[in-house]
Amino acid sequence: MAQLVVIGNQTYKKRNVIAVWFGLPLITLGIYSFVWIYKVNDEARRFLGDSSIRPALSVLAFIPGAILIIPPFIAIYRLGTRIARMEAAAGSPNRAEPVVGLVLGFVFSLYSLYYQDHLNGLWDRYLFSGGPPPVLPPPLPPLVR
Repeated sequence: MAQLVVIGNQTYKKRNVIAVWFGLPLITLGIYSFVWIYKVNDEARRFLGDSSIRPALSVLAFIPGAILIIPPFIAIYRLGTRIARMEAAAGSPNRAEPVVGLVLGFVFSLYSLYYQDHLNGLWDRYLFSGGPPPVLPPPLPPLVR
């Protein structure tokens, strides 16, 4: 179901967007959604070389953080900014819009479908480029809060 993409010495997954959004969460009673959030944030951390990205904290924003209502939406927005940074680093002309992902979070959790589609487009750039992957720029410094 997922296709492996190797960039440098790192492995990433090109996943089926419908399976990510509907199929696997339905089969696993929603557990896969948390697994997907962890894995995509981990891929962003490895791809960008940004050690400030902590996938487990993104998952925690959804599980106990949902009690406070706001943390899951912050995590959705930040995931969108990470995917946009990944696309910028790869030189992709179209970028994920975090605000669109945030709005889609309110509509049947369509943000996972939207973000996974952008990730698949990013991985396609590496699969079908025919040559070595472009050199990634150094990671951006983490935001100071």
